Amino acid sequence: MPDPLEGRRDADGRTSPLARVPSDGRAPLDGADGPGRHDWVATGRDEVRAVLADERFSTRPPADTDDDARGLSQPGNPLQCDPPEHTRLRRMLTPEFTLRRARGMEPLIERIVEERLDVMERAGRPADLMRHFAWPVPGLVGCSLLGIPRDDQPDLARNMILSRRPGHPRKLMLAAGNAFDGYLTRFVARKRRDPSAEDLISTLIREHGTEVDDAELVGFCAALLAAGLENMSGTLGLGTLALLRHRDQLDLLRRRPELMDQAVEEILRYATPVPIASPRTALADVPVAGQVVGKGEIVACALAAANGSRAHSAEPQDFDITRENATHVAFGHGVHFCVGAALVRSELRIAFAKLVDRFPGLRLAVPPEELLFVSAPQRGVEALPVTW
Repeated sequence: MPDPLEGRRDADGRTSPLARVPSDGRAPLDGADGPGRHDWVATGRDEVRAVLADERFSTRPPADTDDDARGLSQPGNPLQCDPPEHTRLRRMLTPEFTLRRARGMEPLIERIVEERLDVMERAGRPADLMRHFAWPVPGLVGCSLLGIPRDDQPDLARNMILSRRPGHPRKLMLAAGNAFDGYLTRFVARKRRDPSAEDLISTLIREHGTEVDDAELVGFCAALLAAGLENMSGTLGLGTLALLRHRDQLDLLRRRPELMDQAVEEILRYATPVPIASPRTALADVPVAGQVVGKGEIVACALAAANGSRAHSAEPQDFDITRENATHVAFGHGVHFCVGAALVRSELRIAFAKLVDRFPGLRLAVPPEELLFVSAPQRGVEALPVTW
């Protein structure tokens, strides 16, 4: 499978930044074919932002009817509902994901990161950074945020991964998915009976108990854990790979640690772990970029392509930690902009800073061409053998 950080194609001058998918179903830009059927692909930064910000596009799973779309939506998942339901959920969640709350979690994140770096060091050289660091860190942070007991976390993470990663037997995937959902259902029921702890789910129940039901809380837990584990692990893996393959940038970061915030934004832009945003279905005829997306038509917004467009700079294919990245769309855009963006930034900043500091001689233990990559639905690396 090709390296998602190599051969990045710039949409500018290659194809329209909003293009209709040909009748044969092939996307007009490599890597922008996304899951399921779609009628249009947006690859330009401005076009992607326009679609994501327009509430005439629904974020519910595509279906033949509105009722079918609602039936396919996961209760409590903000990415699978529209206003006013989305507005209600977002109003409850936003106060729990402020920058101040993210800063308050930093001691916990630091402790988890340091523990996993200890584990990786004890594993000896070479070590798989994905197994020992990139996968466990976001899983442990997400479970701690929700209030899931530490003893329950390994089995929960294992079932989630088995249920979502292609390649496993269907029967095994279904069993793992049922076990994952069953655990979260029991977990939320326990929290409902005793919401006295200082975790996110207990807080939501105490402050909004009559406004949110158990199915929505289960769906929110599942969505947060999945996004945290898959998206964050992909960013940690690909971000580390980008630094190791651009030694000048890694050396610059070591000399100038004050660049870490910019480095995190560049990693998000350059690696963009979610290549395609959840599909948007037009609720009416919507003019976009001089064209009209018809009612019922589906647009795939290629976040990776938009972040690799020349809207950022003359050389978007370069990895440059001094770049200003205020307009990248790795977190989406509009009302569905990632509610946990502040927490993600804190987690990435701490993880990369401590990784670089702990292992000054960190380098790949295998040639880059031997690495195996994941490209859909999230981008990442299967294993990342490193030494130091």
